[in-house]
Amino acid sequence: MDARPIVHGGRPCILLRDPLQLTDKTLILPQALGPALALCDGTRDLSGISAALLVRFAVRVSPGTLEQLLQALDEMLLLDNERFAQAQVQALVAYHGAPFRPPTGAGQSYPADPAELRQLLQGYLDAADDVQPDPLPGRGLISPHIDYARGGSVYARVWKRAAQAVQAADLAIILGTDHYSESNLLTLTRQSYATPFGVLPTPPDLVEALAQAMGAEAAFAGELHHRGEHSIELAAVWLHYVRQERPCALLPILCGSFERFVRGQENPERDPQLNALVDVLRQTVAERRTVVIAAADLAHVGPAFGGAPLGWMERAQLQAADDELLAHIGSGDAPGFFAALRRDGDRRNVCGLPPIYLALRILQPVSGESIAYQRCPADQQGTSFVSVCGVVWH
Repeated sequence: MDARPIVHGGRPCILLRDPLQLTDKTLILPQALGPALALCDGTRDLSGISAALLVRFAVRVSPGTLEQLLQALDEMLLLDNERFAQAQVQALVAYHGAPFRPPTGAGQSYPADPAELRQLLQGYLDAADDVQPDPLPGRGLISPHIDYARGGSVYARVWKRAAQAVQAADLAIILGTDHYSESNLLTLTRQSYATPFGVLPTPPDLVEALAQAMGAEAAFAGELHHRGEHSIELAAVWLHYVRQERPCALLPILCGSFERFVRGQENPERDPQLNALVDVLRQTVAERRTVVIAAADLAHVGPAFGGAPLGWMERAQLQAADDELLAHIGSGDAPGFFAALRRDGDRRNVCGLPPIYLALRILQPVSGESIAYQRCPADQQGTSFVSVCGVVWH
């Protein structure tokens, strides 16, 4: 579930939402009841949760309050039970039955009207008047997936620089961060992505080749995440516009958490599923005019992400850490990029780790040109930031 700290009625609370969007309901929970969520792990009944709250957290909650909480969680489909499973199946059937995956951010994150969207994107491009399209044959790029309002200038600079490669490609591979997947490393879909400019068709032959190499069950286990995840969509809109609204084949791949590699002993270079994907796509890139896009942000730091406020010294440290990552990205060094994040346990929450790492491996050998970098504010106090970059690979 998506859990965010808020202040409600003058009290610290937790806002709960369903990232799978099986329901549009939200639940506001007093912060003191937060530990109860962690105890709902399938090993305790109502009395067991009540006892654990008292013993482990010194929180006394009446059985009636706990019962109301569990009922609310059940109604929101946030409990892993039969009701949730049925709703998930129904949502997946509806997703598969639609003619395409609609642009869920249209009308919310950006204009749904094509004319208004053209005006918005062209305004960003016009403001990047010091950037010229790259005359060299680009092979890929890093595009942010932060909202356009904060990251518009970075989007514009990198897509303008990569315009010739993007326009010449007959296949685009977008590797996007899956923000809510902890168990699914890679997730495919057979659905085509739509933007307000039309539909970008997903190539069925390539999806099937990947599914066969990776194992179909694993490849599609988290497919419903495609429905609401914004990372691929925000890059696809720019792809479609920079191609002068001409469609091309689009292979959308969601990349889940690398926590098992960052905090454990496993190495992504030896993971069979990752290696299967890389092998198939390296062959694809060699045979087709392809542009590989990592839809990826960098660090997420500060109180908005559970960390300490950033002053001028911490901002300088963030800049230095991002500069190190950009150096590895620029030299095409996938192992070095991963090692730099693993060294400190990815304490800066770089959500773009999986797509950037995989893009580097798919395109190897490759060199990158850093086009843009920005720290975007993530709270009203100016103490939390998301850092984003734009890189073109040759």
